Amino acid sequence: MAAGTSLLPGSAPLPGSAPRVRPPRVECGDLPFIIKRDGTWLYRGSPIGRKELVCLFSSVLRRDAAGDYWLETPAERGRIEVEDTPWTAVELDWTGDGPNQVLSFRTNVDQVVSAGPDHPIRVRHDCLTCEPTPYLLIRADGQPLEARIGRAVYYELVALAVPGMVAGREVLGVWSQGRFFSLGDLPAGLDAD
Repeated sequence: MAAGTSLLPGSAPLPGSAPRVRPPRVECGDLPFIIKRDGTWLYRGSPIGRKELVCLFSSVLRRDAAGDYWLETPAERGRIEVEDTPWTAVELDWTGDGPNQVLSFRTNVDQVVSAGPDHPIRVRHDCLTCEPTPYLLIRADGQPLEARIGRAVYYELVALAVPGMVAGREVLGVWSQGRFFSLGDLPAGLDAD
C-alpha cells in the first residue's frame, strides 16, 4: 500500500497524506428523459421497460428551487422534464380508524409512504372543471417531491372519508397518523357533526 493511502473507501486520509479532491460535478444540461403524467418514464421518446432502471433513476431525482427536476449523482447532473409529478400512488393500504388510522401508499416505483405530518396529502382543484387532483408528499429534501394519487386510489380514499372541519369549513377528509386531511367540501345534505 502506498504511503498516505487509506484501506477503507470514504475514510480519512492517513497523517501526512494529501486529502482526496473530488472533481467538480459535470453539468449535462437537458437530458432526453420525460416522466409522463401517468408515471411512465421515457428515454428519447421510448418507455423505459425495466422497472429496476426506473427505480435507480428515481433514487437520484431531485428538484431545485426553480421547480426543475434533475437526475443527480456525485459525478454528474442533468435536467429532465416531468409533466406533473415523478411518481404515481398506485395502491393504498390502511389500518385502524379515526385519528389512529394509518394510510400507506405504494408508488409506481415501489416506495411505500404513510401519510401523516411528514407526508401530507393535498388536493388541487382544476380552475375550470373543479376536478380534484390529490397529491402525497414523498420527499422533502430540498424542494418537495410528490406523487399524484391515482384515480382508483383516490376513490378508495373517498370511501374512507369522514366529515370534519378545516379552517371553519365543513369538509370530507381522511385521518392518518393523527392528522386530518381534507379531500374537499362536504356535499350538501351531509352533516359534519
